[in-house]
Amino acid sequence: MNLNLTGRHLEITPAIREHVLSKLNKVKRHFDNVIDINVILSVDKLVQKAEANVHVSGKAIFAEAEDSNLYVAIDLLVDSLDRQVLKHKEKHTARRHDESGKFEAKE
Repeated sequence: MNLNLTGRHLEITPAIREHVLSKLNKVKRHFDNVIDINVILSVDKLVQKAEANVHVSGKAIFAEAEDSNLYVAIDLLVDSLDRQVLKHKEKHTARRHDESGKFEAKE
């Protein structure tokens, strides 16, 4: 998994990088086929914003979150990503199981 972490009007400190990595392990733990993740953290006056593009096999997933605290925005972002990745995983496995059931022999 490749991680690209970018800060707009914000310096990415080691503490922020470690927080993002620890939270994104939750997404990676639920779905192994994550190709790369692009995370953009930005500050606009009093609003802290976190955006992410996650590229998985066959799909690109986008999520964003805003809060007055950057760490809370990152937590909200990861929760949103996790829900979307789990939904994609469920659809993907359901599709695979449906395909395997098509070729059963009929009596």
